[in-house]
Amino acid sequence: MMLFCPFRLAVAVILASLTLAAAQAAESPMNNERLGALIQRVDENAEGGAGFWRATIAGRTITVITDENADRMRIISPVARADNLDPALMFRMLQANFDTALDARYSVAKGVLWSLYLHPLAALSDEQFLAGIGQVVNLAASYGSTYSSGGLSFGGGDSSDLIQELLDKGLSI
Repeated sequence: MMLFCPFRLAVAVILASLTLAAAQAAESPMNNERLGALIQRVDENAEGGAGFWRATIAGRTITVITDENADRMRIISPVARADNLDPALMFRMLQANFDTALDARYSVAKGVLWSLYLHPLAALSDEQFLAGIGQVVNLAASYGSTYSSGGLSFGGGDSSDLIQELLDKGLSI
């Protein structure tokens, strides 16, 4: 149960941030300026800007990388060294990428196993970005156990109770 405590904090921060100018977000494409404002809302100590930010969510470092010209955005968080991953573990992560990782996924680059969420930048909504952060953080935290992004799932996921608690307290999503 302790495994999901950091994610609960991340979800609370992210859901609280969903009150941002939703009407404006729906009308205009995502860009680095708006993304930077979202990142500062979820971590006021975030560093970087204009295409590269680092933030800490629930004790995990996330990096957000964008390329406006290529219309791409990535949220990544390091999980483990990749040089010692055995075939059974790699197989299990591929299974998770199919069902429990949802919009996030495991990936390997530069000798590191990453939790990753990627999306076209312009079409990205505030809500998708914030949910992507939550999924990346939880997928990294659940490595070695449930291999789950903890996001919306096909019935009875771990975050369902937390979301209901927040709704009951009057926070809007």
